[in-house]
Amino acid sequence: MNDLRHMPPASHVISVMLVDDHKTMLWGLERLIGGEHSGMRVVATASDGTEALEQAKALQPDVIVLDLDLGGISSLSILPALAQSGGTRVLVLTASHDQAVLDQTVLKGARGIVSKDAPAEMVLKAIEKVYQGELWLEHAMLGRMLTQLTQPGGGSAQAIAIASLTLKERKIIAALVHGSGTPAKLLADQLFISEHTLRNHLTSIYRKLGVYNRLELYAYATKHQLGQLPPGA
Repeated sequence: MNDLRHMPPASHVISVMLVDDHKTMLWGLERLIGGEHSGMRVVATASDGTEALEQAKALQPDVIVLDLDLGGISSLSILPALAQSGGTRVLVLTASHDQAVLDQTVLKGARGIVSKDAPAEMVLKAIEKVYQGELWLEHAMLGRMLTQLTQPGGGSAQAIAIASLTLKERKIIAALVHGSGTPAKLLADQLFISEHTLRNHLTSIYRKLGVYNRLELYAYATKHQLGQLPPGA
């Protein structure tokens, strides 16, 4: 049974583009995502990399659901371009269980990964969360990537940590940077949330970024230029 409480309001319909070379899969996804209560609509489909790039550039959908295997050709090569198309976010839907390949999808810009074996409601929830600016990854995978990326020659662990922040958390950090000495109650009022909710968000932010208080968070946010919201937010 779908949990419709997690669906976005009807006034904010999420535009989705599907990229898969299997017509049966496209048919099923179109009907799932375009369902009456999904809060989403399919604006385009593509079956190869060239078509996907053209459609993404022309339509700039909110989320692209991308199959990693397009007729025997890996879509990793087009993933960075798709991920950099305006405010579009990419969710990979794959049958692959190759950890190295899945890690590469995130390093190349994917915001989430869902198995083709996943229940229908999980696919919808993943699209929603990715649209909201969150990462949709298994905890084991995120932990493995953080370990891998902190080794010599690895990528930026900070980039992964920052990418794990929700849009709401990014807004809180931006507000804190612009009002560093603002009391918690006033900061909460500015964000239209309760002081209790603000504390909960800050606890989550501290855990994700490895800081322990507002002063450390301010220093971290200033160093990593988190005073502005990400593009498309």
